[in-house]
Amino acid sequence: MDWKLPNILSLSRVIIAPFYVILFLSGDVALQQFAIVLYIIGAITDYYDGYFARKFNWVSSFGKFMDPLADKLLTSAAFLSFFYLDIIPLWMVIIILIRDFGTTFLRLFQKNTFTTSYFAKMKTTIQMVFIGAILILFYIIDMYPHSAEAKMLTGWIYSDVTYYLMLIITVITVLTFFDYLKPKKTKV
Repeated sequence: MDWKLPNILSLSRVIIAPFYVILFLSGDVALQQFAIVLYIIGAITDYYDGYFARKFNWVSSFGKFMDPLADKLLTSAAFLSFFYLDIIPLWMVIIILIRDFGTTFLRLFQKNTFTTSYFAKMKTTIQMVFIGAILILFYIIDMYPHSAEAKMLTGWIYSDVTYYLMLIITVITVLTFFDYLKPKKTKV
């Protein structure tokens, strides 16, 4: 492995993912808030690993594989925790996990490494923003647990709006899988 900053940032998301789940589901408000901060840091590193790799020409085969895998681990951890809290249904999580780890499987066994499509990058951004928004609502609820606002925000988290946003994310996630199944165009 090449120990340049982009790869370290990608690996940080791999490390953050299990800690996020353990802390977020701990039942302790302080630990839950720390988990939220960890997730946000992890999501921010997704931008910076690519930025530094391109800016300083630190692009590597390891990074091309690890960056999207780290994204999948972090978002999967969040989606699994949301399922555990009955925010999103299991079938959506399963579809996303199959797609995400299916593309990883394709990357492992394809002779020529393929790059992440723009559509797939947008999918990851949409997923991370959605997760971040839900987590920020949790953070506010934790800060003011007995307020009318906390009850309102809790209602938002467990609303049909969240369900339908997650449904849209699930559909987008499935559609991005088909980008990887298209035959590559060869130059003549």
